[in-house]
Amino acid sequence: MNFQSNSTYHLPLADGPSTTHQPLLTFAALGVLTLAAAYWSFKLLQRPLVDKEGNNIPAGPRGFPILGSFPLLTQYPEVTLDRWAKKFGDLYSLWLGNQLFVIVSSPEIVKDLIVSQLTNGAVFSSRKEMFVKSKTVFVGRGITATPYNDRWRKHRRIASTWLNQRAVDSYTNTLDSEATVLIKAMYQESRGGTVPVNPQPHAGRASLNNMLSVVFGTRTSSIYHPLVGQALKISREFMNVTGPMSNLVDFIPILQHFPSPMRNRGEKLHEKLVETYGGMIKDIEHRMESGENVPDCLAKTMIESKGEEKMDDLDMAILASAFMIGGVETTAAIMQWFSALIPTYPEIQKRAHEELDRVVGRDRMPTVEDEKNLPFCHAIVKEVERCHNPFWLGTPHVASENFTRCTTTPSGTRTRTNSTPSGTSATTSPLRRAPISPTQMNVITGCSGLVEGYALE
Repeated sequence: MNFQSNSTYHLPLADGPSTTHQPLLTFAALGVLTLAAAYWSFKLLQRPLVDKEGNNIPAGPRGFPILGSFPLLTQYPEVTLDRWAKKFGDLYSLWLGNQLFVIVSSPEIVKDLIVSQLTNGAVFSSRKEMFVKSKTVFVGRGITATPYNDRWRKHRRIASTWLNQRAVDSYTNTLDSEATVLIKAMYQESRGGTVPVNPQPHAGRASLNNMLSVVFGTRTSSIYHPLVGQALKISREFMNVTGPMSNLVDFIPILQHFPSPMRNRGEKLHEKLVETYGGMIKDIEHRMESGENVPDCLAKTMIESKGEEKMDDLDMAILASAFMIGGVETTAAIMQWFSALIPTYPEIQKRAHEELDRVVGRDRMPTVEDEKNLPFCHAIVKEVERCHNPFWLGTPHVASENFTRCTTTPSGTRTRTNSTPSGTSATTSPLRRAPISPTQMNVITGCSGLVEGYALE
């Protein structure tokens, strides 16, 4: 469109307005459209939140047309959600793209809505399929990211073989052994607590070995084993790529039809999972075919039952990946935070040391069986988990039917828990969110007293 002319006058068009009026009419039309859009956006934001049947749903931030509240989330969504909980209450709603979410910030409500199968747990037991996590990385087969269907039930049936109480009890020796190896390796590398040591690879290897024992019946021999770095890198990338409220493509379906950097990362991560953990399963299968007596593990169970359960190689690779990702990064993060925090609280360390001396003594290392007699040490672990939860927002659940608690949560609503409020108290927690210096993050010397004098064999 040409808004200027070198001629001194203009002839009117045969059946239209004069070209001298085109710029004015264009700007007028744009102005009217802008005012109309602003008016309807304002009306949209002002109207009560209701479902399609007219029931009031929990109050919350209104957000913007199309995008919802997504642009209002900061780099740390859990902090923003916590701020909104203080304004709207422990149960509030928000729109992310075209999807309605209900955010739960109260432990009591979480227990009532999601945990207890005697009350409403069954209503909220299904899972929300996220585009990047569920459909791209896990390709619709992840047990933690799949709605109720036949494949989910099949995966759960196999997984429960290795997650029931009897199976977990059988891991006691493995947990005790890996904990002793962890402490001994860090103590030796720190030369008896006299030089700094980075706890990250040691914590990562300990949690990795626990899961390798369960899933593949194997373990790594040191932090320098190539699988340690590879597995930890995969787990970290998964956490970065599948952030529960990080990807706009998860909430605006039309974007899922176009290439994007996060989608590309998800596809590459999927390939890496299949290559790494699927490859380990194929190796175990070849060993079993050659007659080797392979240790009992999840991979062996899947291979033996794949015909009966109609599982293909991709099913087995993704189920194994879900185990490995779920059990490695989260546990390692808790151990790293403990290593960072305990040197800054010598009074807490002293009381823990006294309890260990009283209950365990110094002629052996503590075991899982000692936990019930170590309430203070147990409380430290729980407090670290409370203050520094590695997964603040949990896994999104979906309401399978309408649910009413003062207001209505419509069927199909995504439900998220936000555990941030229970971990940010600066007055009730001895392990509150104190500033942690890089030196503290990299040093184990401050907690060497917890192992000094103990038998490490």
